[in-house]
Amino acid sequence: MPETQQKTTHFGFKTVAEDEKQGMVYNVFEKVAEQYDLMNDVMTGGMHRIWKDALIDWAAPPKHAGNYKHLDVAGGTADIAFRMLEKAGKNAHSTVCDINEHMLKVGEKRALAKPYKDRIEFTCGNAETLSFEDNHFDIYTIAFGIRNVTRMDVALKEAYRVLKPGGRFLCLEVSKMQIAAVEKLYDKISLNLVPKIGEMIVGDGTPYKYLVESTRRFPDQEIFAQMIKDAGFSHVDYRNYLGGVSAIHSGYKIG
Repeated sequence: MPETQQKTTHFGFKTVAEDEKQGMVYNVFEKVAEQYDLMNDVMTGGMHRIWKDALIDWAAPPKHAGNYKHLDVAGGTADIAFRMLEKAGKNAHSTVCDINEHMLKVGEKRALAKPYKDRIEFTCGNAETLSFEDNHFDIYTIAFGIRNVTRMDVALKEAYRVLKPGGRFLCLEVSKMQIAAVEKLYDKISLNLVPKIGEMIVGDGTPYKYLVESTRRFPDQEIFAQMIKDAGFSHVDYRNYLGGVSAIHSGYKIG
């Protein structure tokens, strides 16, 4: 009887066994947890802050709705959750779900100083196998996290499952630049410079090398939009930022 061929996926530019990626990604974020937001400043020139604000603006959380439930996946440091709670009404509640407890500890520590600390909770979990019940959340967000998931199609279906009918999916992620010449220059700078800066920050450039490489393996805007549709979402749309360096994707669970 022939042996079953092992499924593979990518880890940056490397091809690895599918069941190995999760542990490898975990190790990356364990190393950079304390400097994660600084890392995003390095990788985006601080633009991630503007893009995260844009995600919340597009989400347009209600000011007066009761019991508004927000789930932020792969959001350990709670950057998105904090923004959501600052923008939403006093009845809004955010759940931060991350597979890495080191990232969650950073978010929990930051939350202690926030006036809405009683309206945010942190839970360790996998985007592909969420522990939440069906039709539970009003909105699901994920920022710079879905590219680290082993099976993005499974994670998207899980997002659809846990959203209420009428609920919304929003994803901020790196994307395909629209100007080829600028893309080549951006690649040259980021692939060489960011790992070196990472080495200065955390003493190890390897995590940064993976994170830069992972941005190059992420599907372009149209392909990812189709993946969102394939997961069941309707009214799928996206907005490019900085010529496609990043994009925010949106979709609704109808029915």
